[in-house]
Amino acid sequence: MLKPSIRPPRPQLTGPIFAYALADVFGLSCVGIGASWFAAGKGAIIANFPTSMAEAVICTAGGAAVMLWSVARILREIAKQAPEMQARYDAYIAANHPDKIRPGSEKD
Repeated sequence: MLKPSIRPPRPQLTGPIFAYALADVFGLSCVGIGASWFAAGKGAIIANFPTSMAEAVICTAGGAAVMLWSVARILREIAKQAPEMQARYDAYIAANHPDKIRPGSEKD
């Protein structure tokens, strides 16, 4: 069996976090597609889209909005894991750095 990791614990990837990450990638793609019009004066990534400044602004702003929304949701999902993460972190510190145990984190 594999040895326990010596790195601090990390959040678990859950289904909702993965779905919000996909939405974030979609938003980033929209920002890139919209911003390409500003760089080239025409749709540089997808042919014939965006065709005007209005489409480019809407695509860029909409992509930025989707990115902000999805990042906020990802952070919310990670915050739900906080109690479990704190317990795993306290166990990691106790096992690997006993001189740095926080007062009150020991369970007697």
